[in-house]
Amino acid sequence: MGFLRTIGKGLIAGVGAFSAWRAYSSVAVDHDMPIGPAVDAPREEFHGANSTFLSYYADTSGEGVPILLLHSINAAANAYEVRPLFEHYRGKRPVYALDLPGFGFSERSKRLYSPELYIAAILDFLQTVISEPADVVGLSLTSEFMALANLESPESMRSLTFISPTGFTPSRAKPTSQSASENNQSDGFYKFFTNPIWSQALYDLLVTKPSLRFFLSLNFAGDIDEGLFDYHYRSTHQGGARYAPLSFVSGLLFTSDIFDRAYSKLTAPVLVLYDTDPNVNFDLLPKVLNQSENWRARRIVDTRGLPHFERLDKTTEALDEFWESLTT
Repeated sequence: MGFLRTIGKGLIAGVGAFSAWRAYSSVAVDHDMPIGPAVDAPREEFHGANSTFLSYYADTSGEGVPILLLHSINAAANAYEVRPLFEHYRGKRPVYALDLPGFGFSERSKRLYSPELYIAAILDFLQTVISEPADVVGLSLTSEFMALANLESPESMRSLTFISPTGFTPSRAKPTSQSASENNQSDGFYKFFTNPIWSQALYDLLVTKPSLRFFLSLNFAGDIDEGLFDYHYRSTHQGGARYAPLSFVSGLLFTSDIFDRAYSKLTAPVLVLYDTDPNVNFDLLPKVLNQSENWRARRIVDTRGLPHFERLDKTTEALDEFWESLTT
């Protein structure tokens, strides 16, 4: 009985603490912080025919094959995550950085965020704004959307570069029955996380400065980039900022059979840049490298999930060699 009383007291204390945080969140947390551009470049807007209202940065002063840079999907994602690559290639090639739906200056409405939405947004942008085959570079989970988009419209991309991509864990290659079970579980999590009674407070707890600093530190071998940290904090404190991230946290944005469904079927040139990302592993990467001549990989040592922040020179060297090989 004493054990049960201890548990009961703990639950009451926990509920009380969260209730206090929820009250604090509703009156004291700023959900309209000023936010400037993620990249020092002109910011444009358009409405995708098959997706939603989208914002992007562009520098088209360079010549050659266009580069499209796509940030990751997480609680605080935005185009700042690709800023070093944008700054490096601007003036050398036409370069674009897109805020994906639910992030940055793109639409953050309360709606269904799904892989299909992100695939449609990427293809809308490639086909409407760029209008010619591009070299597409994406981070983490966005690699999955890129692969699926490429299968749907291979003529829109000259090549794909995945930086620390998800989807190479053996557990992600599962039979359809298991995938259906996981989808049902994700739907349940989504309904819980998005309950209007506590969804904003839950998200505000996830994006406090200590929380953001902790999770960002997992993606850096050394010190975090303070500019990225500050922009993440401001970007998460906007109206509607919680909707897409809560879909991500629920698991709705992952394609459980992505390796067999998409990665193994790609025929476009693919480059994987990786090292030791604590959030994902690359166990299936050797399999696709051995089976497919169009795939190659480069390990950017002494980095984690964001090698272009810590080893920009090695990252761009790998990219340049990859893209140069496509013209010979």
